[in-house]
Amino acid sequence: MNNHITTIAFDADDTLWINEPYFQEAEKEFCVLLENYLPQHSVSQELFKTEMQNLHLYGYGVKGFMLCMIETVSRVSGGTASMQLINRTIEIGQELLQKPIELLDGVTDTLEALKGKYRLVVATKGDLLDQERKLKNSGLQDYFHHIEIMSDKKESDYQKLLKHLDCKPEHFMMLGNSIKSDVLPVLEIGGFAAHIPYHVTWSHEQHEHHLEHNHFMELKSIDEVLKYL
Repeated sequence: MNNHITTIAFDADDTLWINEPYFQEAEKEFCVLLENYLPQHSVSQELFKTEMQNLHLYGYGVKGFMLCMIETVSRVSGGTASMQLINRTIEIGQELLQKPIELLDGVTDTLEALKGKYRLVVATKGDLLDQERKLKNSGLQDYFHHIEIMSDKKESDYQKLLKHLDCKPEHFMMLGNSIKSDVLPVLEIGGFAAHIPYHVTWSHEQHEHHLEHNHFMELKSIDEVLKYL
């Protein structure tokens, strides 16, 4: 592994703590709510379609998800849904915003081992207020030199982050559960990337192709990165 790495960035959701299973639970509840209008799998498809159409407007995170659920209620019901149904939809979103933080295995030990040897950064997508709350409740804040809550994770977003950190790509490594967001754009700009698969991945983040690159590592768990550094 490259021994010139000085800065290590971590995705947050489903890399440091559990996130996607909570979204899937909320979506399942939402689909049950609308089963008088459509079968549950069809409601799920309609919701995903709404999310994709609105991604450029709302970005990533729970609040955008809530707005998309409300829009889906309106469309699926042909505008006839009761306020009670709308209110329950909002409640599902609010419950999602208040889920407890459950750290993934090996996270604290890994950060403890790296602290002081590397500059540690959080680089995550999502809603600013929600991600700040999760980070605060995680108890991990003190490990990180910098927190970057990004509207997206494209090459230009990482270049902007590296400029802010005054870090060259060859000195930077990103760890995360999404090949699409945490790996490919970082490799493209000349950085290093490690993929830590999570058993549940949002459809939008899925990437099916096998990846081989001399700056890329496939890990089974977050603590495996210690063997490469």
